[in-house]
Amino acid sequence: MALRAQQINEKTRWQDLTEGLQIHEPATSRLFETGEWRTDTPVWDTEKCKQCLLCVPYCPDSCIVVKDNARQEFDFKHCKGCGICVKACPFGAISMKEGK
Repeated sequence: MALRAQQINEKTRWQDLTEGLQIHEPATSRLFETGEWRTDTPVWDTEKCKQCLLCVPYCPDSCIVVKDNARQEFDFKHCKGCGICVKACPFGAISMKEGK
């Protein structure tokens, strides 16, 4: 039986706690702005970008926004700064900078 956080006190048995790594409400990832975890930030060079969109499917957090078939700026609210997009870009249009 899962208990709400406000109901948990020092007398709660461990067996009554909600298991970790469980998704109890689907499709909530948009509600969690995980970009604050980022230690490195991707930088997009629009001059080098050829709009090939090869970087888009590689982003594990869907942070590369596409609008009207063109790549837009990163969604920094969700970008964790993993740098996968840097390796995916064949034109060197994405680099990483330290910090947010």
